[in-house]
Amino acid sequence: MRITKRTNIAVRLLMYCAAHKDRLVTKAEIAECCNISENHLAQVINQLSQLGYLATQRGRNGGMNLGKPALEIRIGDVFRDVEGGLPMVECFADADNTCPLTDACRLKVALADAAQAFYTSLDDITLEALVCDNHDLLRILQPVSCGAR
Repeated sequence: MRITKRTNIAVRLLMYCAAHKDRLVTKAEIAECCNISENHLAQVINQLSQLGYLATQRGRNGGMNLGKPALEIRIGDVFRDVEGGLPMVECFADADNTCPLTDACRLKVALADAAQAFYTSLDDITLEALVCDNHDLLRILQPVSCGAR
């Protein structure tokens, strides 16, 4: 299974916000620290704020922070919400499926079960568990322009 770039960015963004839960963070600092283009980041910020994972504040002193506590953000939910209904393989797609084996293929069921097991294993992981007491991660996620604290 391959995770989309959008999901990868979403998790990095949420970890950055969790590491800086005491303040609003900016798109520019996240982009620089996490090596993400601001254009891609803006799209993910918009999606995560619509989903309630982020709270955003516009204006001169604007920025973003977590929309709910890190302990309540389950990584399985983030993956499901950001990945959406993307089919893992062609035969999962209703519209563009050209595979002639679909009706008799047992692999489709096995792959569906594997995908469910993958998401279920991520349901046990919270954003807090990824960040809390992870000193190496917290050192990396320091704002680049401010240097290490």
